[in-house]
Amino acid sequence: MITPQLLCPESIVVVGASNNIHKPGGAILRNLLRGNYQGELRVVNPREQEVQGVISYPDLSALPPTDLAVLAIAAPLCVEAVERLAAEKGTRAFIILSAGFGEETREGAELEDRIVGIVNQYGASLIGPNCIGLLNHCHHSVFTQPIPELDRKGVDLISSSGATAVFILESAVTKGLRFHSVWSVGNARQIGVEEVLEYMDENFVEGEDPDIKLLYMESIRDPDKLLFHASSLIRKGCRIAAIKSGSSESGSLAASSHTGAIASPDSAVEALFRKAGIIRCHSREELTTVGAVFTLPELKGRNFAIVTHAGGPGVMLTDALSKGGLKVPHLEGPVADELKHLLLPGASVGNPIDILATGTPGHLEVAIDFCENRFDQIDAILVIFGTPGLVTMFEAYEVLHRKMLTCRKPLFPVLPSIHTAGEEVDVFLKKGHVNFADEVTLGTALSRIVNAPRPANHEIELFGVDVPEIRRIIDSISCSGYLPPQQVQLLLKAAGIPLVEERVSAQKEELLAFVKECGFPVVAKVVGPLHKTDVGGVSLHIRSEEHLCMEFERMMHIPEAVAVMVQPMLQGTELFIGATYEERFGHVVLCGLGGIFVEVLQDVSSGLAPLSYAEAYSMIRSLKAYRIIRGIRGQKSVNEDRFAEIIVRLSTLLRFATEIKEMDINPLLGTEDEVIAVDARIRVEK
Repeated sequence: MITPQLLCPESIVVVGASNNIHKPGGAILRNLLRGNYQGELRVVNPREQEVQGVISYPDLSALPPTDLAVLAIAAPLCVEAVERLAAEKGTRAFIILSAGFGEETREGAELEDRIVGIVNQYGASLIGPNCIGLLNHCHHSVFTQPIPELDRKGVDLISSSGATAVFILESAVTKGLRFHSVWSVGNARQIGVEEVLEYMDENFVEGEDPDIKLLYMESIRDPDKLLFHASSLIRKGCRIAAIKSGSSESGSLAASSHTGAIASPDSAVEALFRKAGIIRCHSREELTTVGAVFTLPELKGRNFAIVTHAGGPGVMLTDALSKGGLKVPHLEGPVADELKHLLLPGASVGNPIDILATGTPGHLEVAIDFCENRFDQIDAILVIFGTPGLVTMFEAYEVLHRKMLTCRKPLFPVLPSIHTAGEEVDVFLKKGHVNFADEVTLGTALSRIVNAPRPANHEIELFGVDVPEIRRIIDSISCSGYLPPQQVQLLLKAAGIPLVEERVSAQKEELLAFVKECGFPVVAKVVGPLHKTDVGGVSLHIRSEEHLCMEFERMMHIPEAVAVMVQPMLQGTELFIGATYEERFGHVVLCGLGGIFVEVLQDVSSGLAPLSYAEAYSMIRSLKAYRIIRGIRGQKSVNEDRFAEIIVRLSTLLRFATEIKEMDINPLLGTEDEVIAVDARIRVEK
């Protein structure tokens, strides 16, 4: 519960305030005073009559009614303080800085439980415990530095960790990134990252509220709430980037399928972020770089021009963009020749446009103008300009300042000389701009942003899926474990997933009769052992009855063998689809190349069931092996539409069969015309 008293209190008390600004109680009072808090500011300290110029009350009983209490006292004292403040002083918001709660001991967790019970009883808000506080335009209730420049249209930062929030701020300030609010939720016993997003979503006013949210999360307590409110905010025009550190609890520890073996602890997080439209970051620098990119005009394409006076950084930026699927198109023809004529001899205009170390601010302006007005194929401009010691940096950065205000195309400044041209960069930032000191980090961030999917719709794709038949099959299963091939086939057929013809039998004659119908060559696979290949239970290219009989006899002597499966021998690109069930998240669907490559390369992408067609295409196209799926070096392409359709139908099957805990279809064989399942395993828990 986020109350008005938390966001904009008319009065604040710091319990445990100190004259020592090196203690949390002293530092937070200093920040409140420096932040020009306009309400009534009070402190409680029994040993002082005045703390940092603020009148001190000896105990809580002498305190007037107060909206917000900041507690900087020992954990065991917090319960009584919260109860008295809530009951006697009408306090309806609490920020508990103190550590020593559930993050340390069971006794500490019990103290947290008692505090949460009290604040919920009185309808109050609780931030923490074990946090650095809350920073917004009304009050600077944090005990740390730096205090970033606040802006009504700045970034909202929500962090599980106080120390990490500080380090994110350090990274952001050097880029010129401004903030609207900073939330450190600590142990998040009442208000966590999800609850803050919920409040921001439900109270969002387009055109008035900040539209950039940066998150640092150490756990996801409520995936559904995060998914709903993050995707809702993004649909309203917001942009969200997040770091999720640590590992979720994963069933892969006890996994026996291919999917379970390769599903990383982060697969569910990746899938959730993809579904919500959240951009996943993996470092503080990456997060703040993405946040800074968000402050600039939105990208409308994938084609970039790089203007630089340093060849190496231009090449590295080109590489970073190319790895992310973005383009630095070669510039040539009459317009390029005209630009080259206007630059110094030796300058290059092929892209990157290298104006040379001796290039002047005037040359920089000319190159930007050509990218803006003459090169129609260019969608955005990246300018790398440090100090070569030969030009006046104030003039060069004044050119950038003017162009960033007037260019229709987004212009990204890479100003790496933050030491030798620190004053000039600082002046540039104070004009309201951001700076990307490292070109490769910027290239990576741009790739993540351009390739990020939109939030998925909430509709379940039912076309071609027989839900009543799926439930009939699942309900008829009496025990847990891997299903026999016949039931696997029935489930996949009910989901509309095409299957290769097959026959499973412990009778040789029955298999021979099947082969007479379908014809040679065929494949024989043992039924019973979990990993068929490991025990020699797969035989390919069988072209005669004698060969089939020999393989049948051999396979029936494999330990745990109960039957042999025979299928026509098909050709195509081997693909893979699988799923595993994550507690609280639901089914995580994975796809990639099939056969042995799925475990060797582990090039898979994940999505959270149920999936839309847009999500399925995004999963396929995010694979490193996507070029193989499209067809490369004479190899025929795979029917991408059919592959996406099977992914979607499988996710719908899982939505209505939650008893399925692990499954994989490996391989599917893909051709230009069709994608067909060859082998599948499904494990259920009843």
